[in-house]
Amino acid sequence: MSKNTNVEVLIAGGIAAFTIDLLVYPLDTLKTRFQSRDYKRLYYDPAKNAVNKAVLFRGLYQGVGSVILVTLPSSGIFFTTYEAVKSGCMEINPTRSGSQHPLVPLPVVHAAASSIAELASCLVLTPAEVIKQNAQMVRRPAGSHHSSFKQSPTYQVLQHFKKPTQLLRGYTSLAARNLPFTAMQFPMYEHLKRTINSSRQKKGKATGSISELAAVTAVSASAAGSVASFITTPLDVVKTRVMLSAMDKRSDNSSSPKPSGSVSPGKGSAPARASRGVNIDVARQVLSESGVKGLFRGASLRSAWSALASGLYLGVYESMRMWLGERRVGTAGTGA
Repeated sequence: MSKNTNVEVLIAGGIAAFTIDLLVYPLDTLKTRFQSRDYKRLYYDPAKNAVNKAVLFRGLYQGVGSVILVTLPSSGIFFTTYEAVKSGCMEINPTRSGSQHPLVPLPVVHAAASSIAELASCLVLTPAEVIKQNAQMVRRPAGSHHSSFKQSPTYQVLQHFKKPTQLLRGYTSLAARNLPFTAMQFPMYEHLKRTINSSRQKKGKATGSISELAAVTAVSASAAGSVASFITTPLDVVKTRVMLSAMDKRSDNSSSPKPSGSVSPGKGSAPARASRGVNIDVARQVLSESGVKGLFRGASLRSAWSALASGLYLGVYESMRMWLGERRVGTAGTGA
C-alpha cells in the first residue's frame, strides 16, 4: 500500500472517531457519573441502600453532540501529527554501528509521536470534553424528552459559560491524563501489532488483506488500551472532577439562575486555581474523601470501555486508511 495522503489520514481518523463516539458513548457517560463527587448524592438510593439504576442509566447519550462536532478536527489533528512525527523520526533515526536496529528505540519514537499529537489534539478536544461531561451529569425527569434545543442538557450547560476561555479549563488535566495514556498505549500497540504480523508471516498465514489488518489492529489496540487505561485511571478521575467543576466558577458575580435539572459539583472545589496546582488539589481531595480506592473509581469500567473503543477505533482507522490508499492507487491505475 502506498503512503497515505494527509486527507486520507484525516478522513480515516474522522470516520473511526465518529463510529466509536456513537457505539461506546453510553459507557463513557456511566464512567463520568461513577467518578463524579456527586455520584452517591445523585444516583444512590439510601432508602434501598442500592444504586438507583433508573436514574443512573437515564440519558446515556446526553452531550454527544458536542463530541461529534469536534470528532473530525481533533482526530484528524492527532493522526496527521502522529503519522508525520513518526515518519520524520524514522527517517532521521540513525542505526547503530554494525546493526540494523535504530539508535533511538521504536517505543521511544512512538511515545514521542503520540505525545506531540495528543498535545495538539487536546486543544480542540478540551471544550467538547468540558461540555460533554457536564451534560452527562444533568438529571432529567423520568419520561422527559427534548422538544427543542433549549431543553437539551447541552444547551443547559452552555448557559453556564459566559466566556469562551472557560471552556478550556481542564486542558492541563486532559493533557496530563492523555499524554501518559498515549505514551503507554501506542508503543504497546505498535509492538503487539508488529509481533502478531511477524508471527503470521512466519507461519505463512499472512494475507495482507484489509480484514486481516483490521483484526490484528483491533486485538493489539484493545490489549494496549485496556492496560494503559487502568494505569492512568487516577489521572482520569482528576480530569473528570476538574471538568465537572468548570461550571462552578462560571460567573461568581452572576445572578442568573441555574438551568432546571443542572448539577453543580459544589463550592470549594479547585477549578478557579488552575494555575496553582489544581490537579494536585483535586487528587488530594479525592484521597481525603475516599482514599486510594477513590482514585481508581471506575477503573474496571474504563478498562473495558477503552478495550472496546481502542480496538474499534484503531481497527476502523487502519482499515479505512488502507482502503483509501488502495482505492486511490487503483483509480490512478485505471485512469492511466
